[in-house]
Amino acid sequence: MALKTSKIKCEDGGERLDVFLAARLPGLTRSAAQKLLETGRVTLNGIPVRKSHKSSQGETYIVTQDEPEESFAAPQDIPLDILFEDTDVIVVNKPRGMVVHPAPGHPDGTLVNALLSHCGESLSGIGGVKRPGIVHRIDKDTSGLVIAAKNDRAHLSLASQLSARTLTRGYDAVVRGVMKNDSGTINAAIGRCPTDRKRQAVTDKNSRQAVTHYEVVTRYKGFTHVHCRLETGRTHQIRVHLAHIGYPVLGDTVYGRKKPELGQSCQCLHARQLRFIHPSTSETVELNADLPPYFIEVLRKLGSPAE
Repeated sequence: MALKTSKIKCEDGGERLDVFLAARLPGLTRSAAQKLLETGRVTLNGIPVRKSHKSSQGETYIVTQDEPEESFAAPQDIPLDILFEDTDVIVVNKPRGMVVHPAPGHPDGTLVNALLSHCGESLSGIGGVKRPGIVHRIDKDTSGLVIAAKNDRAHLSLASQLSARTLTRGYDAVVRGVMKNDSGTINAAIGRCPTDRKRQAVTDKNSRQAVTHYEVVTRYKGFTHVHCRLETGRTHQIRVHLAHIGYPVLGDTVYGRKKPELGQSCQCLHARQLRFIHPSTSETVELNADLPPYFIEVLRKLGSPAE
C-alpha cells in the first residue's frame, strides 16, 4: 500500500497530540491518531513522538499514513437534467439528495456514476477514479448546477478559472430572519470547527480566505429570499457565512436550527447560476437553472412579501 506524508506546524500548542492531529488532518479520528503515535508514524525532528506528548508552539510534525486505495466508480443509468453539453464540458442540474461522487456511505447512485453511464470514457482523469471529470462540488442536499470536464485540457482550463475566480457561481437561498441590508459582502476565513471536526466554522486557526457576496431578492415575515455569489469555494461556505452573520439557511440542521421548519429538513439552497469561459472557443457561457419544486413550495408557504 502506498504511503502519504503530511507536515503539520503547530501555531499555538498545549493540546494533546492526538486531538491536535485529528483536528488538522481530514478524515483522521482521534483513535486513528493514537494508533499513528503508537506505531511511530508521527515524528518530531526525526524522532517518533510519544502518545503523552503535548503540542508546543513552533514544532513541526511529520505524519506518515497509508494512502487509501481508490475503488473505481461504476456507470449507472441514472437520468440527468443536462443544461449544456459538447465535446469539452457537460453541465448538469443536480437534484437535491444526490451525492456528487462516491464517498464512505455513498458508494454508488452518485452524479459520477450517472456521468460515467452517459459520457462513457469521455471524462477527464484528473479527478482520479472516484471523481472523473469533477471540477467542483456542491453538497448532497444542495440542488443545482455542477460542471464536469470531458478531457484533461478542459479540466485544467476550468480549474484555472476557479482559481482565478473567473468561473462564477450564483446560489439562491431562503434564510431565517429578515435581512436589513439590501446587499453585502461576507469576508471571513473558514476552517474546520475546533470543537466539532464534522463542521466548518469561521475561525482564524488553520483556515482559508472565504468571500461571499449576497443580495436580497424578497423579504418575507421572518425569512428572506437571498441570492449569493461565491468569490471563493470553501466547504459549506454559504451555509457557514450566512449563519455567521445571523441568517442561517432554512432547513440547515447543521448550522441553523436543529429541527425542520416549513417541512424542510435539508438546506433550502440552490446553485442557480454558472458562468465560465469555454475551454475551446473562449466564449462566455452563462447558464441558469430554474428554482426546483421544493424551493418554490417554500416560497409559497412564506406567503406575501413583507412590506
